[in-house]
Amino acid sequence: MMQRLRQFFSKNRSTSSNKSGGLSSWIGKHFFGINNEAMDTNETIFSVITQLANTLSSLPLKLFDNYEERKDMTVADLIKYQPNPVMTTFEFINKLEVDRNKDGNGYALIERDMYLQPIALWPIPPEYVSVLQNTDDNSIWYQITGVNQNMLVDSQQMIHVKHITGASRLTGISPINVLKNALAFDKAVATFSLNEMSKTDSFKVTYEANLDDEKRENTIEDFKRFKNDNGGVLFQEPGVTVDEIKREFVSGDVINTEKITHTRIANAFNIPISFINNINNTVATNNEQIMTQFVQKTLTPIVRQYEQELTIKLLTQAQRKQGLYLKFNMNGLMRGDVQARTAFYQAMRRGGVFSTNTILGLEDMPLSKEPMAEKLFVSGDLYPIDMDPTQRKGVSSNAKEDQQAVLVNDPDKSDGS
Repeated sequence: MMQRLRQFFSKNRSTSSNKSGGLSSWIGKHFFGINNEAMDTNETIFSVITQLANTLSSLPLKLFDNYEERKDMTVADLIKYQPNPVMTTFEFINKLEVDRNKDGNGYALIERDMYLQPIALWPIPPEYVSVLQNTDDNSIWYQITGVNQNMLVDSQQMIHVKHITGASRLTGISPINVLKNALAFDKAVATFSLNEMSKTDSFKVTYEANLDDEKRENTIEDFKRFKNDNGGVLFQEPGVTVDEIKREFVSGDVINTEKITHTRIANAFNIPISFINNINNTVATNNEQIMTQFVQKTLTPIVRQYEQELTIKLLTQAQRKQGLYLKFNMNGLMRGDVQARTAFYQAMRRGGVFSTNTILGLEDMPLSKEPMAEKLFVSGDLYPIDMDPTQRKGVSSNAKEDQQAVLVNDPDKSDGS
């Protein structure tokens, strides 16, 4: 398999000056001329996909070893800074997430060195990839359609993130395909409204039955000139009545249609409706609560899929057993406002959970070099439940002496009776 992979790279490398080979020629192109019109023409879907892709690609992605960040491995630099020679991590994750939301699937080919270690990650447009399953052992294979040849790789060489799927499907379901009928109806309403607004004024001409042919022709010619000149002076002959046919554009119908469409788009992409510029004039009363809902219900499942896919495909089983894993940092999204963060940090600090440097790290501030900055402290008004009450702070020494006197005079009470 690796020999075929290297042959594929070397064959394309002769036609490209980029050291990464022919894979770079795939970026940004459409072999079959396929593009998703809905994302290019629907501003609501464009906004939703932009929010999801930008949010996910803005999260720091790091390699951890039992909760400690590892920086001395090639994979760490690969996923944190530069997945391939022509992309940053932000752009790489952004492309995967856009493809995942547009087509239901995002693909990235793993390029490995002669020691089978990953050295580059290349995003592949979904229309180039076909997912196959071997009926003999149920293994998954990916067929990539290239410019000069096709390539078949096993599942360990391909990063594959997708929307929901089922037991009978190997690929994810595109949210835009789910919204096909809703978008068609919304487009029909918009087209009808534009046609109504683009129509010229209409009139009803009434004339008496005894009007002779000459006067009738003159009246019609005058009215034609009036229409062609888009207004002006209309001489209304006796016995002729001209009434305007009023056109009423009902904006409420368009607004109601947009409300329904926005709700369906939010449901399909599983985001809070407040994330769309909803025309309900709904004001977010608690931004922290809305962000918590977005992180828990929308972002966490997406992040979890990326973490597991990257960890399984980029790390060996031995490395995973050793405690290595890849993880996005979502703490920044859950910080809330200054008052909420202050209360949270105080509670964790007084409870002996966070040290000074832990809080500084969460706030992306320089860590303190003071020795006590790494030490955990607890509040002075908390005691272990089995602690002698007389040892508590503020208990008078007389109480201790009285208790000792009781024990001397009556040793039997030493058992607490």
